[in-house]
Amino acid sequence: MSQPKSVAIRLLPIIDFLKPYYLRIFLALLALIFTAGVMLSIGQGLKYVVDSGFATGSMDQLGNTMKVFFVLTFMLAGGTFLRFYLVSWLGERVTTDIRKKVYEHVIDLHPSYFETNLSGEIQSRLTTDTTILQTVIGSSVSIALRNIIMFFGGIILMFVTNAKLASIVVFSVPLIVFPMMAIGRRVRTLSRHSQDRIADVGTYVGETLQKIKTVHAYNHQEIDKQVFGDHAERAFQTALTRIKYRSALVTVVIVCVLGSIGAMFWVGGKDVLEGVVSAGELAAFVFYAVIVAASLGAISEVWGELQRAAGASDRLMELLSTESLLLEPEQPKFFNPRKGGALSFEQVSFYYPSRPDQAAINQVSVVIKAGESIAIVGPSGAGKSTLFDLMLRFYDPQQGVIKIDDIDVREVSLKSLRDRIAIVPQQPSLFTGNVKENIRYGKPDATDEEVFAAAKAAYADEFINVLPERYETYLGEGGIRLSGGQRQRIAIARAVLKDPDLLLLDEATSALDAESEHMVQMALDKLMPGRTTLIIAHRLATVRHVDRILLFEHGQLIASGDHQTLLKTSPLYARLASLQFHESGLGKELSS
Repeated sequence: MSQPKSVAIRLLPIIDFLKPYYLRIFLALLALIFTAGVMLSIGQGLKYVVDSGFATGSMDQLGNTMKVFFVLTFMLAGGTFLRFYLVSWLGERVTTDIRKKVYEHVIDLHPSYFETNLSGEIQSRLTTDTTILQTVIGSSVSIALRNIIMFFGGIILMFVTNAKLASIVVFSVPLIVFPMMAIGRRVRTLSRHSQDRIADVGTYVGETLQKIKTVHAYNHQEIDKQVFGDHAERAFQTALTRIKYRSALVTVVIVCVLGSIGAMFWVGGKDVLEGVVSAGELAAFVFYAVIVAASLGAISEVWGELQRAAGASDRLMELLSTESLLLEPEQPKFFNPRKGGALSFEQVSFYYPSRPDQAAINQVSVVIKAGESIAIVGPSGAGKSTLFDLMLRFYDPQQGVIKIDDIDVREVSLKSLRDRIAIVPQQPSLFTGNVKENIRYGKPDATDEEVFAAAKAAYADEFINVLPERYETYLGEGGIRLSGGQRQRIAIARAVLKDPDLLLLDEATSALDAESEHMVQMALDKLMPGRTTLIIAHRLATVRHVDRILLFEHGQLIASGDHQTLLKTSPLYARLASLQFHESGLGKELSS
């Protein structure tokens, strides 16, 4: 069984983020050492005041001593300002760098990663965990280093001042350090569990708020309140256990430190009364003893923070170490611009990682000519949407090859591949922002004139122009302020602006009312010519006039042809058509 890593080792990855700022770190350390040295020198000044000022009764001597004291005070204040600013800057800067690095890595991960890892958990690592690191880097580490210097400097000066009394204080140090190490290991484990429970809370909140209309429609508020309360209580109980251990740690430190100081006071007071040591020596020694005690107390507090930071670092580095299953080719090929968008599947088979024994796509071979319009139909679970995922390289097939213009999609860069494809999904993904930003999502460098032209081509211009701020209108989360048909036309405008060679339409009109469907269909009719178009459809009435229909069942391509051919040759297609057309009152059109 492997031994658990120490806190220092687990925090080592953070050093890579600190390296670019070595000069600021050096200046911060200088300021830290300077302020610690000034603070320690005050003890010798205190000894001088008592023995040479109070004891001699000289006002001049006392005045000179106080001048020195005020000089030290201003030096301490200036050094503290510099240290605080530099260290706080480092905490904010490094935390920002970590957040950017983690986000840049996570957003490039293969989409299947997010099917098994909750988005709320990832968000918690990007926010809560990085905030913990910010506190540690921007405050706790500085406090720890300063107090370590103060501790050892205080110990040395205690021995210089009075070796006998120093021995009493030093004797108690092991009584403090060993409990700190033992309890600290438990705190570290609990800190990780506490952060996991907080992530659970955030995940549940995000999920319910995103689906708030469904929550209200089903009067599910009370149940959700109860479930959320359970998540929150579990987080509280875990945090409470961690707090108990940290409290026990502080208690041990206080008892041992104050106990040793009490013993020191008794021995030191006895020596002063007997004339063995001067009052100034005792005053200086007490000052250093207080510094040592305060330093140990601060270190014990910081130790708990470092334990939490180690847990946060583990979770963040775990994200950074996750490798994408989709690898970029070492020497990528490039598509010839506007060659046409011919597509072929050659004996393609694909199994989802969660279902390794069931083929989602099974030995599919088909050739699609450039500019051809293809409908993909079949029962639910037939593998239609999986084909789109494979074309976009959200997954790679375990067997077979997918080619665009005779180039294996695995041999071109992901950017080059996806630049040639636009998808209009059944539920369009709109983002928080205004209309213009959502249309421009397909082509970030597009001019305003190009955005306006795309909106007109998608028949979205008419409703956009009656919005409160037209193209600058804020749409809310997920475009919640728009109707389904309006959101769909924004998604089509995005695809128009991208001007792709391959157009993927995934049930683009199935969830719309008749009028919205008519408008969206008009937009699609403008978008499709001159492009290779694949249309996933459940409603066969919408795809009867495409060049070819591919019929899928259980991941296999079982039939191919136009509407009339499939009616005559495929019992499954004829049954689907009969059900749909008769139910919609179009039975007479079945053979037209």
